[in-house]
Amino acid sequence: MTKLLVTIIWILLLTPALGFGMTGEEVYQKSCAMCHNSGVANAPKLGDKGTWAPRIAEGADALYSVAINGKGAMPAKGGNAALSEDEVKAAVDYMIEKSK
Repeated sequence: MTKLLVTIIWILLLTPALGFGMTGEEVYQKSCAMCHNSGVANAPKLGDKGTWAPRIAEGADALYSVAINGKGAMPAKGGNAALSEDEVKAAVDYMIEKSK
């Protein structure tokens, strides 16, 4: 019983560190903001409606693909391989919402 309890506690403690279960905003802050807040390497800045409009027009699936697989200077999953595809998609959804 004690082993099980210790295992559960470790899982609960490590889950956020491994990137499981984060919201889109949390993923953005941890893995995307460094480039998308300042426009590093021509990353579209969060909230820049003019820059985001043509990207949003391509559809969410196209944006998900770029975010998951990387493109140009942007690494796959924003450089955080521990993120699930659902978490990356949540970050993209967050960015879309903030940039409409």
